[in-house]
Amino acid sequence: MKRVGIICKKPKAEPMILVKELLPWLIQKGHEVLLDSETADSLSVAGYPRVQIPEKADMIIVLGGDGTMLGVARLVAGRNIPILGINLGGLGFITEVNRDEIFSAVEKALSGEYVIEERIMLSARVYRSGETFPDFSVLNDVVINKGALARMTDLETFVNGAYVTTFKADGLIISSPTGSTAYSLAAGGPILYPTLNSIILTPICPHTLTNRPIVLPDSVVIEVILKSDSEDVFLTLDGQKGFPLQKGDVIEIRKSEFTTKLLIAPDRDYFKILRSKLKWGER
Repeated sequence: MKRVGIICKKPKAEPMILVKELLPWLIQKGHEVLLDSETADSLSVAGYPRVQIPEKADMIIVLGGDGTMLGVARLVAGRNIPILGINLGGLGFITEVNRDEIFSAVEKALSGEYVIEERIMLSARVYRSGETFPDFSVLNDVVINKGALARMTDLETFVNGAYVTTFKADGLIISSPTGSTAYSLAAGGPILYPTLNSIILTPICPHTLTNRPIVLPDSVVIEVILKSDSEDVFLTLDGQKGFPLQKGDVIEIRKSEFTTKLLIAPDRDYFKILRSKLKWGER
Protein backbone atom coordinates (compact mmCIF):
# COMPACT_ATOMS: atom_id res chain seq x y z
CA MET A 1 0.00 0.00 0.00
CA LYS A 2 2.22 2.78 -1.28
CA ARG A 3 -0.42 5.47 -1.89
CA VAL A 4 -2.25 6.50 1.27
CA GLY A 5 -5.25 8.81 1.17
CA ILE A 6 -6.10 10.90 4.23
CA ILE A 7 -9.55 12.42 4.70
CA CYS A 8 -10.25 14.58 7.73
CA LYS A 9 -13.32 15.68 9.60
CA LYS A 10 -13.89 19.31 8.80
CA PRO A 11 -13.43 21.96 10.05
CA LYS A 12 -11.87 20.61 13.24
CA ALA A 13 -8.51 21.41 14.80
CA GLU A 14 -7.64 17.97 16.22
CA PRO A 15 -7.45 16.16 12.85
CA MET A 16 -5.17 18.91 11.57
CA ILE A 17 -2.79 18.40 14.48
CA LEU A 18 -2.64 14.69 13.73
CA VAL A 19 -2.09 15.22 10.00
CA LYS A 20 0.90 17.44 10.74
CA GLU A 21 2.41 14.51 12.67
CA LEU A 22 1.28 11.77 10.31
CA LEU A 23 2.24 13.35 6.98
CA PRO A 24 6.03 13.52 7.46
CA TRP A 25 6.01 10.13 9.19
CA LEU A 26 4.35 8.46 6.18
CA ILE A 27 6.57 10.26 3.67
CA GLN A 28 9.68 9.20 5.60
CA LYS A 29 8.52 5.59 5.27
CA GLY A 30 8.29 5.98 1.50
CA HIS A 31 4.53 6.39 1.07
CA GLU A 32 2.83 8.82 -1.27
CA VAL A 33 0.20 10.74 0.73
CA LEU A 34 -2.96 12.06 -0.88
CA LEU A 35 -4.64 14.73 1.26
CA ASP A 36 -8.14 16.01 0.69
CA SER A 37 -8.10 19.56 -0.67
CA GLU A 38 -9.43 21.29 2.44
CA THR A 39 -6.84 19.69 4.68
CA ALA A 40 -4.07 20.33 2.16
CA ASP A 41 -4.99 24.00 1.78
CA SER A 42 -4.70 24.57 5.50
CA LEU A 43 -1.18 23.07 5.37
CA SER A 44 -0.25 24.94 2.18
CA VAL A 45 0.51 21.70 0.32
CA ALA A 46 -0.98 20.08 -2.77
CA GLY A 47 -4.22 18.16 -2.31
CA TYR A 48 -7.03 16.47 -4.20
CA PRO A 49 -10.80 16.81 -4.23
CA ARG A 50 -12.29 14.11 -2.02
CA VAL A 51 -14.01 12.44 -4.96
CA GLN A 52 -10.64 11.88 -6.67
CA ILE A 53 -8.84 10.26 -3.75
CA PRO A 54 -10.48 6.79 -4.07
CA GLU A 55 -9.26 6.38 -7.65
CA LYS A 56 -5.67 7.18 -6.66
CA ALA A 57 -5.21 5.59 -3.21
CA ASP A 58 -4.43 2.03 -2.10
CA MET A 59 -5.98 2.67 1.30
CA ILE A 60 -7.66 5.59 3.04
CA ILE A 61 -7.15 6.82 6.59
CA VAL A 62 -10.12 8.68 8.04
CA LEU A 63 -9.50 11.12 10.88
CA GLY A 64 -12.83 11.94 12.47
CA GLY A 65 -15.88 10.21 13.85
CA ASP A 66 -18.42 7.72 12.55
CA GLY A 67 -20.11 10.45 10.51
CA THR A 68 -16.91 11.13 8.58
CA MET A 69 -16.48 7.38 8.04
CA LEU A 70 -20.00 7.04 6.66
CA GLY A 71 -19.31 9.76 4.12
CA VAL A 72 -16.07 8.10 3.04
CA ALA A 73 -17.77 4.68 2.80
CA ARG A 74 -20.26 6.13 0.31
CA LEU A 75 -17.43 7.92 -1.49
CA VAL A 76 -15.42 4.73 -2.10
CA ALA A 77 -18.44 2.49 -2.84
CA GLY A 78 -17.62 0.30 -5.82
CA ARG A 79 -13.86 0.52 -5.35
CA ASN A 80 -11.80 -2.16 -3.67
CA ILE A 81 -10.20 0.21 -1.16
CA PRO A 82 -9.81 -0.56 2.57
CA ILE A 83 -10.51 2.17 5.12
CA LEU A 84 -8.83 2.70 8.48
CA GLY A 85 -10.86 4.85 10.85
CA ILE A 86 -9.24 6.90 13.61
CA ASN A 87 -11.83 7.96 16.17
CA LEU A 88 -11.78 11.66 16.94
CA GLY A 89 -15.52 11.89 17.42
CA GLY A 90 -17.98 10.55 19.98
CA LEU A 91 -19.02 6.90 20.20
CA GLY A 92 -16.82 5.59 17.39
CA PHE A 93 -18.39 2.23 16.55
CA ILE A 94 -16.87 2.26 13.04
CA THR A 95 -13.79 4.39 13.75
CA GLU A 96 -12.41 2.00 16.34
CA VAL A 97 -8.78 3.15 16.56
CA ASN A 98 -8.17 5.68 19.32
CA ARG A 99 -5.92 8.71 18.94
CA ASP A 100 -3.09 7.27 21.05
CA GLU A 101 -2.98 4.12 18.89
CA ILE A 102 -2.75 5.90 15.54
CA PHE A 103 0.90 5.33 14.57
CA SER A 104 0.92 1.72 15.71
CA ALA A 105 -2.37 1.04 13.93
CA VAL A 106 -1.30 2.70 10.67
CA GLU A 107 2.02 0.85 10.67
CA LYS A 108 0.29 -2.51 11.21
CA ALA A 109 -2.32 -1.75 8.56
CA LEU A 110 0.34 -0.81 6.00
CA SER A 111 2.38 -3.93 6.77
CA GLY A 112 -0.64 -6.21 6.29
CA GLU A 113 -1.12 -7.13 9.95
CA TYR A 114 -4.68 -5.77 9.99
CA VAL A 115 -7.49 -7.82 8.49
CA ILE A 116 -10.05 -6.51 6.02
CA GLU A 117 -13.60 -6.87 7.33
CA GLU A 118 -16.33 -6.53 4.72
CA ARG A 119 -19.60 -4.90 5.72
CA ILE A 120 -22.73 -5.01 3.60
CA MET A 121 -24.15 -1.75 2.28
CA LEU A 122 -27.74 -0.96 1.37
CA SER A 123 -29.07 0.46 -1.86
CA ALA A 124 -32.18 2.66 -2.00
CA ARG A 125 -34.11 3.74 -5.09
CA VAL A 126 -37.22 5.90 -5.40
CA TYR A 127 -39.93 5.34 -8.03
CA ARG A 128 -42.31 8.23 -8.71
CA SER A 129 -44.98 8.38 -11.43
CA GLY A 130 -42.93 6.39 -13.91
CA GLU A 131 -39.71 8.20 -13.04
CA THR A 132 -36.81 6.38 -11.36
CA PHE A 133 -34.28 8.20 -9.23
CA PRO A 134 -30.70 6.91 -9.05
CA ASP A 135 -29.54 4.42 -6.47
CA PHE A 136 -28.31 5.73 -3.15
CA SER A 137 -25.72 3.51 -1.41
CA VAL A 138 -25.37 3.67 2.39
CA LEU A 139 -23.41 1.85 5.07
CA ASN A 140 -25.64 2.48 8.09
CA ASP A 141 -29.28 3.05 7.25
CA VAL A 142 -32.04 4.32 5.04
CA VAL A 143 -34.66 6.24 7.01
CA ILE A 144 -38.12 7.42 6.00
CA ASN A 145 -39.06 10.10 8.49
CA LYS A 146 -41.45 12.98 8.90
CA GLY A 147 -40.59 16.57 9.68
CA ALA A 148 -41.24 18.21 13.02
CA LEU A 149 -44.74 19.45 12.09
CA ALA A 150 -45.85 16.55 9.88
CA ARG A 151 -48.54 14.14 10.98
CA MET A 152 -47.94 10.43 11.47
CA THR A 153 -47.01 8.68 8.22
CA ASP A 154 -48.65 5.63 6.64
CA LEU A 155 -45.97 3.37 5.19
CA GLU A 156 -47.26 0.34 3.27
CA THR A 157 -44.46 -2.21 3.47
CA PHE A 158 -43.70 -5.29 1.38
CA VAL A 159 -40.89 -7.87 1.55
CA ASN A 160 -40.22 -9.78 -1.68
CA GLY A 161 -43.66 -8.68 -2.86
CA ALA A 162 -45.44 -10.04 0.22
CA TYR A 163 -47.44 -7.49 2.21
CA VAL A 164 -46.05 -7.03 5.74
CA THR A 165 -48.16 -4.21 7.21
CA THR A 166 -48.86 -0.51 6.90
CA PHE A 167 -46.80 1.13 9.59
CA LYS A 168 -48.53 4.13 11.16
CA ALA A 169 -45.50 5.75 12.70
CA ASP A 170 -43.16 8.72 12.74
CA GLY A 171 -41.07 6.81 10.25
CA LEU A 172 -39.24 3.60 9.40
CA ILE A 173 -35.54 2.72 9.65
CA ILE A 174 -34.06 0.15 7.30
CA SER A 175 -30.67 -0.66 8.75
CA SER A 176 -27.61 -2.77 7.98
CA PRO A 177 -25.89 -4.69 10.80
CA THR A 178 -23.26 -1.92 10.94
CA GLY A 179 -26.08 0.59 11.44
CA SER A 180 -27.76 -1.50 14.14
CA THR A 181 -25.89 0.50 16.81
CA ALA A 182 -26.98 3.84 15.32
CA TYR A 183 -30.50 5.28 14.87
CA SER A 184 -32.10 1.82 14.87
CA LEU A 185 -30.77 1.11 18.36
CA ALA A 186 -32.13 4.44 19.63
CA ALA A 187 -35.54 3.48 18.21
CA GLY A 188 -35.55 0.14 20.05
CA GLY A 189 -33.95 -2.06 17.41
CA PRO A 190 -31.61 -5.02 18.15
CA ILE A 191 -27.82 -5.01 18.02
CA LEU A 192 -26.54 -7.25 15.24
CA TYR A 193 -22.99 -8.51 14.90
CA PRO A 194 -21.61 -6.22 12.17
CA THR A 195 -20.59 -8.94 9.69
CA LEU A 196 -24.00 -10.64 9.62
CA ASN A 197 -25.88 -10.72 6.33
CA SER A 198 -29.13 -9.22 7.58
CA ILE A 199 -31.35 -6.15 7.31
CA ILE A 200 -33.39 -4.64 10.14
CA LEU A 201 -36.79 -2.94 9.82
CA THR A 202 -37.37 -0.67 12.82
CA PRO A 203 -40.51 1.51 13.06
CA ILE A 204 -40.08 4.91 14.73
CA CYS A 205 -42.67 5.58 17.47
CA PRO A 206 -45.34 3.32 15.91
CA HIS A 207 -49.00 4.03 16.68
CA THR A 208 -49.52 0.30 17.24
CA LEU A 209 -47.20 -0.78 20.04
CA THR A 210 -47.10 -4.35 18.74
CA ASN A 211 -45.24 -3.13 15.64
CA ARG A 212 -41.78 -4.33 16.58
CA PRO A 213 -38.42 -4.43 14.75
CA ILE A 214 -37.99 -7.27 12.25
CA VAL A 215 -34.68 -8.88 11.24
CA LEU A 216 -34.61 -10.11 7.63
CA PRO A 217 -32.05 -11.88 5.45
CA ASP A 218 -30.11 -9.54 3.21
CA SER A 219 -31.36 -11.36 0.11
CA VAL A 220 -34.79 -9.70 0.32
CA VAL A 221 -36.14 -6.69 -1.53
CA ILE A 222 -38.07 -4.25 0.65
CA GLU A 223 -40.64 -1.89 -0.83
CA VAL A 224 -42.21 0.94 1.16
CA ILE A 225 -45.03 3.02 -0.33
CA LEU A 226 -45.76 6.41 1.19
CA LYS A 227 -49.56 6.55 1.55
CA SER A 228 -49.74 9.81 3.52
CA ASP A 229 -50.66 13.23 2.14
CA SER A 230 -48.00 14.97 4.20
CA GLU A 231 -45.52 17.03 2.19
CA ASP A 232 -42.93 16.95 4.96
CA VAL A 233 -41.55 13.41 4.64
CA PHE A 234 -37.96 12.66 3.69
CA LEU A 235 -35.71 9.80 2.74
CA THR A 236 -32.57 10.22 4.82
CA LEU A 237 -29.36 8.39 3.89
CA ASP A 238 -26.88 7.60 6.67
CA GLY A 239 -28.28 10.64 8.48
CA GLN A 240 -26.35 12.87 6.08
CA LYS A 241 -28.23 13.14 2.78
CA GLY A 242 -31.92 13.98 2.41
CA PHE A 243 -34.40 13.40 -0.40
CA PRO A 244 -37.98 14.80 -0.21
CA LEU A 245 -40.74 12.26 -0.71
CA GLN A 246 -44.26 12.61 -2.11
CA LYS A 247 -47.45 10.62 -1.62
CA GLY A 248 -47.37 7.49 -3.78
CA ASP A 249 -43.56 7.26 -3.90
CA VAL A 250 -42.22 3.72 -3.82
CA ILE A 251 -38.93 3.33 -1.97
CA GLU A 252 -37.08 0.13 -2.84
CA ILE A 253 -34.30 -1.02 -0.51
CA ARG A 254 -32.03 -4.00 -1.05
CA LYS A 255 -28.48 -5.10 -0.34
CA SER A 256 -26.07 -3.07 -2.43
CA GLU A 257 -23.67 -4.72 -4.85
CA PHE A 258 -20.96 -2.75 -3.01
CA THR A 259 -19.39 -3.48 0.36
CA THR A 260 -17.35 -1.36 2.74
CA LYS A 261 -13.92 -2.77 3.57
CA LEU A 262 -12.71 -1.79 7.02
CA LEU A 263 -9.20 -2.41 8.32
CA ILE A 264 -9.57 -4.11 11.68
CA ALA A 265 -7.02 -5.26 14.26
CA PRO A 266 -6.96 -9.10 14.30
CA ASP A 267 -7.35 -9.13 18.08
CA ARG A 268 -10.30 -6.70 18.05
CA ASP A 269 -12.90 -7.63 20.69
CA TYR A 270 -16.31 -6.42 19.47
CA PHE A 271 -18.01 -7.12 22.78
CA LYS A 272 -15.39 -5.06 24.62
CA ILE A 273 -16.28 -2.21 22.27
CA LEU A 274 -19.97 -2.64 23.08
CA ARG A 275 -19.27 -2.66 26.82
CA SER A 276 -17.17 0.48 26.52
CA LYS A 277 -19.35 2.48 24.13
CA LEU A 278 -22.70 1.54 25.68
CA LYS A 279 -21.36 1.55 29.25
CA TRP A 280 -22.60 -1.94 30.03
CA GLY A 281 -21.96 -2.99 33.62
CA GLU A 282 -21.69 0.57 34.91
CA ARG A 283 -23.86 1.82 37.77
